Amino acid sequence: MNSLQTCPICKLAINDEAEQCPRCGWDLVPSFEAPEELQARGAEARRRWDERLEEALARLVRHEEELKRREEEIRQKEGELRQLKEALARRAEETSRLRQTLAPKAIAATLEPRANSIGMEFVLIPAGEFLMGSPDSDSEVGDDEIPQHKVTISRPFYLGKYEATQSQWEAVMGSNPSCFKGQSNPVEQVSCEDVQEFIKKLNQMEGTNKYRLPTEAEWEYAARAGTTSAYSFGDEAGALGRYAWHWDNSGETTHPVGQKEPNGWGLYDMHGNVWEWVQDWYGGYSSSPATDPRGPFSSPYRVFRGGGWLSCAGGCRSAYRGCGTPDRSRSIGFRLAFFPGQ
Repeated sequence: MNSLQTCPICKLAINDEAEQCPRCGWDLVPSFEAPEELQARGAEARRRWDERLEEALARLVRHEEELKRREEEIRQKEGELRQLKEALARRAEETSRLRQTLAPKAIAATLEPRANSIGMEFVLIPAGEFLMGSPDSDSEVGDDEIPQHKVTISRPFYLGKYEATQSQWEAVMGSNPSCFKGQSNPVEQVSCEDVQEFIKKLNQMEGTNKYRLPTEAEWEYAARAGTTSAYSFGDEAGALGRYAWHWDNSGETTHPVGQKEPNGWGLYDMHGNVWEWVQDWYGGYSSSPATDPRGPFSSPYRVFRGGGWLSCAGGCRSAYRGCGTPDRSRSIGFRLAFFPGQ
């Protein structure tokens, strides 16, 4: 194995047989030059080595400056990207808030209600999502109103602007079973089976199969009209008299439809006057999100919604669920849903 020698100029360890240092160029072969010449040659080699070091240091400084410049550019780009993300998040939040509050009302306000052959008017209900049921924090929450859960109504539909009236019932069925007579009053004393027969005949009259009762989820979604409060107008039960005929102001009778204020989507008497049959059998809620839920396949009881002339304020809340055997009652009527694409 060859031994090593050390360059006296740059201190590089190199092979003992080398005649010249590969780093600084110093001649390693013994020389018989005069001391002055040797000293001069050594100084020149040291100078060349120092120049190389200075060049290398200069390149390193330039590289460090370039790196700092690029790091600053990256920081600026990251700041711009962060600001853009924050702006996009704010815009998305604003858009979501506008969709939940303004868009449904605008749709309902700008579209004329659809009317059928017996004078029923229908309001377009947009597709969307809502929380069905009541939060645990609601002081009046019922056991069957929880757990509150997310429901998606996947397609728009039409819902009766008013509860079905006695004159409309007579136009299809040829009779009026109501206890509280009045052509513009809501029809009552009709069982679920009676209502299904009415729907069957109306579909036949108009050559369609697009009428049915709304599901419980469709009904509550339309009743809330984009709100999350106890009533479609807020949480204050003291304001209910502006929107509903109920125990405090009904005089223990029904009243002509459409006399009170509508909800945000233009639907009248969603609170009070008469309870309204819906399509579902009665059952408990699940906490899982659901799309277009239709309730259990069977049950001893049917669901009716909205409260009526005999109901206290709490029974008129948007989430309140009435249930009973599907028989006739002077407190229960209905409103129809219409599905053009069905």
